[in-house]
Amino acid sequence: MMRYSQGQLDEWLSFARELVADSRALLASRSEWSSQFKPDRTLVTQLDLEIEQKLRERILLRYPSHGVLGEEFGARELDAEWLWVLDPIDGTASFMAGMPVYGTLIALLHQGVPVLGVIDQPATDDCWIGRRGLPTLLFTRDGARECRTRGSASLERAFVSVSSPDFFLPEERPVWQGFCERTGWRVYGGACRSYGLLASGRTDLALDAGLKLYDYAAMRPIIEGAGGVISDWEGRAITLDSGSRVLAAGDPARHREALELIQRLG
Repeated sequence: MMRYSQGQLDEWLSFARELVADSRALLASRSEWSSQFKPDRTLVTQLDLEIEQKLRERILLRYPSHGVLGEEFGARELDAEWLWVLDPIDGTASFMAGMPVYGTLIALLHQGVPVLGVIDQPATDDCWIGRRGLPTLLFTRDGARECRTRGSASLERAFVSVSSPDFFLPEERPVWQGFCERTGWRVYGGACRSYGLLASGRTDLALDAGLKLYDYAAMRPIIEGAGGVISDWEGRAITLDSGSRVLAAGDPARHREALELIQRLG
């Protein structure tokens, strides 16, 4: 297991909160913005571009030897020992529609493994920060506290989130249909907030497909630091090389059950 000094962990936490402040300031500075569809039919706003550009500049000024991968401007030094992964506005469509589930995602990877993760939700003033090997922290307007996932009695009673069934390919839809039939309840469209709520013990499972690394790299330290498990659909831990399918659970036993269900349905 990789180990880091307390000083390094404190430095990452402090710097991550500086990046969050920059992102929030830009979001608060605009009441109107332009938007367009990208070639993959996802949405991007001018604010997405401005936030990512600002965060990249701050990172490279502080850590010039580090790499950066962002949703809007691609990769710089992807094979660097330390790699920052950015999603300036996760849930852009929700942001444009005025739904308060969007957020900024920030992750730091060491040799391809996420060791720092941030989910910042300015609309609700919630910010989850996970650091590998330490408890996950939730910062709110009332201060900071540790958060924990919850146990779940069975898959049949599990509360499951999914970003959007529209993201599932035809060959993946039987898996989602199987989860609909075998779990207790489903919620949709929570974007990155769904993973923060899982870490806080409000839901039991998160199942997603059609994602990119910047959509989920931050989730590993947050979910693991809260006592949960996150992997791809084959059960492999999240790394730089992970694909488009993610499964997270608050209870390790439910994660194993869910993986078995995926294998039967896939």
